[in-house]
Amino acid sequence: MKFGVVVFPGSNCDHDTYDVIAQVARQPVTFLWHDSEALDGVDAVLVPGGFAYGDYLRTGAIARFSPVMQAVKRFAAGGGLVLGICNGFQILTEAGLLPGALMRNAGLKYICKQVHLRVETTDSPFTNQLKKGEVLKIPIGHMEGNYFCEPEELARLEAEDRVAFRYATAKGEITQDANPNGSLSNIAGILNQGRNVLGMMPHPDRSSEALLGSADGWGIFASVMEALAAK
Repeated sequence: MKFGVVVFPGSNCDHDTYDVIAQVARQPVTFLWHDSEALDGVDAVLVPGGFAYGDYLRTGAIARFSPVMQAVKRFAAGGGLVLGICNGFQILTEAGLLPGALMRNAGLKYICKQVHLRVETTDSPFTNQLKKGEVLKIPIGHMEGNYFCEPEELARLEAEDRVAFRYATAKGEITQDANPNGSLSNIAGILNQGRNVLGMMPHPDRSSEALLGSADGWGIFASVMEALAAK
């Protein structure tokens, strides 16, 4: 299996994501430059965190027009696995691969800290190695992580079991205090209708080795590997 990590001008978590695959998963991985129109035969695409194009217009708004994102959209339409982390999640919503939008944090401040997530579904290529209700400790680092969608879209996400993660307490309770950024319904990650695209604000790339303070994020990458191996 081969992974591709998208690199935009301003990406700053691309090497973190690359190293998880190369050093921890020990799988082939390549960088995919923003102006590339091909994906080099990868089996999964990772859209990392950072500040694509400096977020000068709006987070992800410029990146959505890059040649590589047109290739990623075709890849996803064909069933390819796409994981967007933090800025990657923002880009996926701007590109129309996921519903909703990421807005300024409720407190209007940049937040960088460890948070707890509750696993809401294991029915996806990204969560199949996790347990429903399991609590993960994974860090966040964002200014615009406040997820929003219209009520009809939220009802659809709920009905189709497409909320992947929610911000929670260490005991798995979904509370207002556990919500770091004001996200609707404590949402920390969602799936597309085909369940082959996941966007999440917390950073599994920064929590895949115990040395980093938590290895809980590894389960997401392990799930992707299991899904690809089962194909």
